[in-house]
Amino acid sequence: MPEPRANLLSRRGILAAGGALGLGAALAACGDDDAKSGGSGKASTSGKSGPWSFKDDRGQTAKADKVPANIVAFTGVAAALFDYGIEVKGVFGPTKTKDGKADVQAGDMDISKLTILGNEYGQFNIEKYAALAPDVLISTMFDDAGTLWYVPAESKDKIAKVGAPSVGISVYDRQMTGPLERMLALAESLGADVTSAKVTKAKKRFEDAAAKLRAAAKANPDIKVLIGSASQDIFYVSGSNLSVDLEYFKALGVNIVEPPAKTLKASGGWFENLSWENVDKYDADIIMMDNRSATIQPADITKGTWKKLPAVKAGQVIPRVTEPIFSYDKCAPILEDLAAAIEKAKKVS
Repeated sequence: MPEPRANLLSRRGILAAGGALGLGAALAACGDDDAKSGGSGKASTSGKSGPWSFKDDRGQTAKADKVPANIVAFTGVAAALFDYGIEVKGVFGPTKTKDGKADVQAGDMDISKLTILGNEYGQFNIEKYAALAPDVLISTMFDDAGTLWYVPAESKDKIAKVGAPSVGISVYDRQMTGPLERMLALAESLGADVTSAKVTKAKKRFEDAAAKLRAAAKANPDIKVLIGSASQDIFYVSGSNLSVDLEYFKALGVNIVEPPAKTLKASGGWFENLSWENVDKYDADIIMMDNRSATIQPADITKGTWKKLPAVKAGQVIPRVTEPIFSYDKCAPILEDLAAAIEKAKKVS
């Protein structure tokens, strides 16, 4: 996900986002075909009329003569909008796994009813995009330069020439509450009823979950949480800065293992690369592992050094939703699950 802005970025940097992780390494193996402010697959039918505008996190205002109906969005954004009753026509980004099932970033969407413009980083079918007659293109941003996530740098100008305005929601160097508020505002502009019982209930659940996590962290200050991601040759340890989820966890008091700043420098501040031989460099009681489909999941890690880690032996390895779906409905469980893990964790480091 994010990236060293220096080279905006290397696929490893970019996909390592969120502090995370080594997605880059995993995706690099797939070949090259292929950015601070606070349903059913059908297009949204908001019932609103008249001109539409939305000022995004780049400070740019997207405008249209009417509320967008033909929406194209990064998969995770589409999934968040779906939770607010706004449906898109096309998506780009991890949507379908190799076995044809919905990717974790697709949330509750029925992917069989979506036009997938690209499923991997670097893939974006411009012909299919134009055929959708898009009213707006929406994505997240993992840098402060306005780079739209999963919109290929080499074809962004051609994509822009299709004529649809774009919207960027920042998920960079801020806390989780920032993009949640912005996504809600975007959904409202597109016609969502943000005062509905469903939305109100989800937001209350999120607020309660945050309080629960704060209480769990306060009651268990010695429980160390390491944020990791696995690729074939490298284990990535994320620092808590830059990633919206980790910055929020830290603000709530979670004791996150922090690699020294100098070791994070090579990745633009996101993560430290470790060989599997050195995977025991940091002590941890809980390990949160990148759940994205392009990374190796804990059950599939065969390295002996991994299996010897105290947290692994104690069964204290939990998923990290590295690229959250920014709806209150999807983010509340993230906080609840971490709180529960901290509450029941044994001190093993």
